[in-house]
Amino acid sequence: MVDARGLACPMPVVLAKKELAKSDSFVIMVDNETAKQNVTRFGQNNGCTVTCREVDEDYELTLERK
Repeated sequence: MVDARGLACPMPVVLAKKELAKSDSFVIMVDNETAKQNVTRFGQNNGCTVTCREVDEDYELTLERK
C-alpha cells in the first residue's frame, strides 16, 4: 500500500505513477478530495479501473490495470 496522506499535489500522482510502473494492482491512501480526483484521473488515463472507499476521513483508492 502507498501512503500519500499529508502530501500536496502532485506528489500523490507521482507516487501512483512510480507504483504503477512496478505493479498492475495497488492501493494508495490519500486524505483530500483533490488528491482523490487527481489519482483517479491518472489511473483511468493509464488504463486502470479505479475503486474508491472512504476510510474515516481518508480515501483508499485501488488501481488495477485492465
